[in-house]
Amino acid sequence: MRAPTRVVLDVAGVGYDLYVPIGAAIPAHGKARVYTHLVVREDAHTLYGFGAKHARDLFRLLLKVRGVGPTMALAILSGLAPNELIEAVLAGDAAMLTRAKGVGKKTADQILLDLADKAAAWSKSEGRPATGAGPEVRGEATLEDAIGALLALGFKEKEARKNVERAATEVDPKDLEALVRVALR
Repeated sequence: MRAPTRVVLDVAGVGYDLYVPIGAAIPAHGKARVYTHLVVREDAHTLYGFGAKHARDLFRLLLKVRGVGPTMALAILSGLAPNELIEAVLAGDAAMLTRAKGVGKKTADQILLDLADKAAAWSKSEGRPATGAGPEVRGEATLEDAIGALLALGFKEKEARKNVERAATEVDPKDLEALVRVALR
């Protein structure tokens, strides 16, 4: 099963429910390699999935930032492609980070402070993804999928619909990734 922010992965007949960034390059059917991160809390064990190793590694870097938990880290990776996130940190661009849902000026400044050295080291050791190498979306997306994605990120339905309708006038309404990215601004 594949939804904008969740995937159920069948591994030898056992279904694992994973939270994924919007537009993650994980196919709805067939075999897939998914890089995961497990967050263990008193009340839950939660799996997060990523279509690329560098996206998972960025998620882990974000978790080391004071005030950033898994939900916010996922929202950041849903709003910014991995290469955009690294470029924003390297450039000290807090405004770009605040495009992600739930990231205010204070949190963006904290991300810049905590990740400046780590992002530089990461981009040298891992190599920055090529521009445009962000998440891929397979198949056709609809406005309702984009609205559902925004709802999953915490938007109110009225606000989600308004943002998606505005985004549909700026980008191709069949491109879920672009639609959601513009709606998040």
